[in-house]
Amino acid sequence: MVQKKILLCVTGGIAVYKAAALTSKLVQAGYDVKVMMSPSATEFVTPLTFQALSRNDVYIDTFDEKDSSKIAHIDLGDWPDLIIVAPATANTIGKLANGLGDEMIQVTLLAATKPVWVAPAMNVNMYNHPIVQKNMNTLKEIGHRFIEPNEGYLACGYVGKGRLAEPEEIVQFVNEYFQRDVGLLKGKKIIISAGPTVEKIDPVRFVSNHSTGKMGYSIAEVAVSLGAEVILVSGPSNLTPPEGCTFIQIESAEQMFEAIWSQYDEADVVIKTAAVADYTPLISYDQKVKKVEGDLSISFKRTKDILLTLGQNKTHQILVGFAAETSQIDEYAKSKLIKKNADMIVANDVTKAGAGFGSDTNIVTIFKRNGESKPLPKMSKKEVAKEILLEVHHLLNEVER
Repeated sequence: MVQKKILLCVTGGIAVYKAAALTSKLVQAGYDVKVMMSPSATEFVTPLTFQALSRNDVYIDTFDEKDSSKIAHIDLGDWPDLIIVAPATANTIGKLANGLGDEMIQVTLLAATKPVWVAPAMNVNMYNHPIVQKNMNTLKEIGHRFIEPNEGYLACGYVGKGRLAEPEEIVQFVNEYFQRDVGLLKGKKIIISAGPTVEKIDPVRFVSNHSTGKMGYSIAEVAVSLGAEVILVSGPSNLTPPEGCTFIQIESAEQMFEAIWSQYDEADVVIKTAAVADYTPLISYDQKVKKVEGDLSISFKRTKDILLTLGQNKTHQILVGFAAETSQIDEYAKSKLIKKNADMIVANDVTKAGAGFGSDTNIVTIFKRNGESKPLPKMSKKEVAKEILLEVHHLLNEVER
């Protein structure tokens, strides 16, 4: 099993000593842990302590680049499978909620694309303050998960809610997060389409869309981690294919259909996240079309409806489609579910902040043929991917009964 990576962000409070214990217990549990400290955290426990416990460098200063080939806060935001902020002070929570980046922890989390867990620790009155509560709700709305503090005697002498969750509790949450679904899709072959298609007008010009492939690549990465055999069919994208999957690069809608169709009979699941062009130029020119006086008209023809074709020909496969809409989301998604003979449609409103093309987050609703719908709050695309694959797992179990 691949070792899971955790970035532990330690901010300044008396509970920093618990973060040292947490680091040790996470390492003992088999996780690769890197620690990032705020300058105030170093006043309570030295970086050397965390370096010894984690067996990795400790990061404090944004400008202290330990590897000249990398920008540390960007690299560390992308490195882990999970980011934990513990203890999280009211100050840090406020900065994160308002997009401030004056220290390395904040700029790293602004650049992070992975799930973020926040474990608050502070005086009970600070914790209950309306502004602190508002800031925590803001972070929850963008997909951050909170590990609630415990009640009891606080270092300040007060009694109430504000004690950092015990290291053993946090480790248990982490273990459950990573282990509950290990091998969930083992033995299943999943085809995932991602990115845009490119429909050529001439050697210079083409018709495409704004899809980056982030959602599809996230699903592929999570599916591999759940034990599936994954085939990722992708249009042009700047993303790196996840390790452990079979990668097929295509350009046009026709090429995407052919790549999926050639593997379809053996597939258990097809998840079609790609933004495939509905139309392609009637004529594709071998030479560049030169500018002339007057207007230029280009005729288009319909491309093959890939999802419909797969739906009409499915035998045992679970078929999942996506619907990127700008209005009447529920109506269009439910209609698409029936018309395409899909088992599930994942719909989103691309006009919403944090839900459109290129975003690291998404806000989706999952529609199933039995009439159930499951709206998800804004969360990272990797977290959305896991929710989708859990629903796929349930559908596979129903088919196999």
